[in-house]
Amino acid sequence: MDFALSEEQNLVRETARDFARRELEPLAAALDASSEGTDEAARKAARASFLANLRKLAELGFMGLAVGEEYGGTAAGAVSFSLAITELARACASTAVSVSVTNMVCEVIQAIGSEEQKRAYIPKLCSGEWYAGSFALTEPGAGSDPASMSTKAADDGDSWVLDGGKIFISSAPYAGVFVVWAVTDPEAPRGKGISCFLVEGGTPGLRVGREERKMGQRGSATCEVSFEACRIPKRALMGRLHGGYHTAVTELAGGRIGIGSLALGLGLEAMERAARHANERIQFDRKISSFESVQWMIADRATELEAARLLLMQAASRKERALPFGKESSMAKLLATEAANRACQDAIQIFGGYGYTEDYVVERLARDARVTTIYEGTSEIQRMIVAREILSQLR
Repeated sequence: MDFALSEEQNLVRETARDFARRELEPLAAALDASSEGTDEAARKAARASFLANLRKLAELGFMGLAVGEEYGGTAAGAVSFSLAITELARACASTAVSVSVTNMVCEVIQAIGSEEQKRAYIPKLCSGEWYAGSFALTEPGAGSDPASMSTKAADDGDSWVLDGGKIFISSAPYAGVFVVWAVTDPEAPRGKGISCFLVEGGTPGLRVGREERKMGQRGSATCEVSFEACRIPKRALMGRLHGGYHTAVTELAGGRIGIGSLALGLGLEAMERAARHANERIQFDRKISSFESVQWMIADRATELEAARLLLMQAASRKERALPFGKESSMAKLLATEAANRACQDAIQIFGGYGYTEDYVVERLARDARVTTIYEGTSEIQRMIVAREILSQLR
C-alpha cells in the first residue's frame, strides 16, 4: 500500500499551510476575543478580516476542493480536502470550519442538484462571490435524530412555503445560500417525507438570529435561522421530492471527514507546541521533556493522532474512489476528535499554569477542540454507526 501523497496533494497541503501561517495565525487570537468583547469597532474589524480571508481562500481554490472544474472547483479530491482542513485548523479552527461546511454545501449541490442549480450556485461559492454556504439541518428537537425535524415546506402552486426553525447553523449571517431540509409529507413514515431545498441568503421570510456565545470556535458565527412564510420557487427543490433524509445522511458522512481533519489539526498543533515547551521549560534543573511522565503524554498523543490521520486518509481515499465510506468516516471522526481533545488537555498539563491562561495558544485550541466530538454527529452517534455496520455484516 502506497501512503505517499501525489504532487497535487502535497501542493494543496503546502499552500494551505503557508496561507494559514501567513494570514490566519496572526489574526486568530483577535478573532476569538472579538466575539466576547464590547468594542464594536474591534469586532467589526475582526469579522472583516475573517471574511476577507474566506474570499482569499476561495480565490486559491479551497472552497470547492472536490468539485468539478466546470463549476469552478479544483477537482483536487477528498484527500486534498482533508489535508487542507487540517492545516487551516492548526492556525484557526473558526476559518477551517467555515471552509469545511462550504465545501460540504458545494458537494451536496453537485451530487443532487439540477444542472441549472449547479451552475447558479456552485461557482458563486467557489469563486468567493459568496463568502460561505450554510447547511441547515439541526433543529431544537432534531439534533442527533434529524428524522424528527418539524420545519415544513408546503406546496403552494408555483412556490414552496417554508415555516420552522433551525439552530446551530454555521456561517448563517454571511452565507450566500442555505441547504435546508424540511418536511414535505407529514403523513409519511419517519424520514420518508423530508425534502431538500436551496434558499438564498436575504430571501424574505428567512431570518438569521443572534450569534451564539460559544465556548470555542468563536470567530465562526453560529446562529438560529427561522423561516416565517418564506416563499421560494418550485425550482428550489433539490434532488428527489421526499428523498432529502437519505441525502442528509450521505452528506454528513463526507462532513465527518472535514470535522475529523479539523480536529486532527488542533491536536497536532497543541502537541507540537507542548513538545517545544517541554524542551525549553526547566524544573528541578532539567528540561521537563526529560521526565518520563511528559514523554509518555507526548508519545501516546502522537500515536493516537497518527492513527487518526491514517483513518482519515482511508475514508477520504475511499470517498474519492466512490467506495462505501460511511463506517470509515465515522471511525475517523470518532478517533480524531476524541484524540484531539486528549491532546489539547495534555498540552495544557505540560504547559502547567501557563496553559490555563489566554496568553498561550493551547488554551484556545482546547476550547476549539471540545465541540468536535459534538457537531457533525456526536461521538456516541459515530459509535452507533460503526457498531451497526459491523453487526449487520454478521447477520
